[in-house]
Amino acid sequence: MRRLPPLNALRVFEVAVRAGSYAAAGAELGMTHGAVSRQVTALEAWLGQPLFARVGRRMVATQAARVFAAEISLAFDRLTEAAEACGRPLAPRVLRVSAPTTFAMRWLIPRLEGFRVARPDTEVTVTTTTTLQEELRGGFDLAIRRGPEPWPQHRAVPFLPEFDTLVASPTLLGRRPLEHPGDLDGHVLLGTQTRPGDWGAWLAAAGASRPEGARTRIFDHFFVTLQAVEDGAGLGIAPFPVLDRAVADGRLAAPFPEITVERPGYFVLTPFDADKTPALTAFIDWLVAEGETSLTIPR
Repeated sequence: MRRLPPLNALRVFEVAVRAGSYAAAGAELGMTHGAVSRQVTALEAWLGQPLFARVGRRMVATQAARVFAAEISLAFDRLTEAAEACGRPLAPRVLRVSAPTTFAMRWLIPRLEGFRVARPDTEVTVTTTTTLQEELRGGFDLAIRRGPEPWPQHRAVPFLPEFDTLVASPTLLGRRPLEHPGDLDGHVLLGTQTRPGDWGAWLAAAGASRPEGARTRIFDHFFVTLQAVEDGAGLGIAPFPVLDRAVADGRLAAPFPEITVERPGYFVLTPFDADKTPALTAFIDWLVAEGETSLTIPR
């Protein structure tokens, strides 16, 4: 029989090294500082050597411990892959994704069929949030948020830059064309309560001033504003490449695609203690690949 170290202690030790402190490991694992310390002490006793040294008020992993932790992480990944391979072949792997509402509706969900074709054994379920500031309370395998933000308990992978430009319905532009950024007189400017600076930032980038007689209409949620723009109720400021398909399909038009305002891009977040399954890794890789193919505004 193999003489294995205590497996739960290995798990706690690997997180403690990766998280950088006992306190951070405890927060990630839902354990107290003392419980983390006891598990590490048990592993040190089994190995017969210290794994952490006190530096000031913190316990810092030794060089040997960091190498050991990296090997343990790889071993856990191998165990996960082996369990996946040994699992029921016909049982779908379910990935729970949390994403902002507009992003989910306009960018993610229309592309999911491509992932399903590539990974027919994986089912993706999407839950939405109405604000990007909503807390990451769990209940998902990965989350999509705009950043950068401090996400101390999540691994963050950037996959989609974002920038704003002016949009309108093709029908509206057919009635009242826009030849120059300053030709906004008589148009209704649509905005959103959660994005109060959109018009000011775009007008500054365009070198234009707000028309004195411009009418405005403000909605509470951005997806409502977008629907109003598509319905021809007025002009809006909207993000790309989130709306690239809406332009390509003729539901929206971007009359000045060269005038843009850079915004924080999107990140895919996975909890540090999440199982790094092949399905989860494949989905992250797919998001990155999809992001690389949609970085311009269709004309």
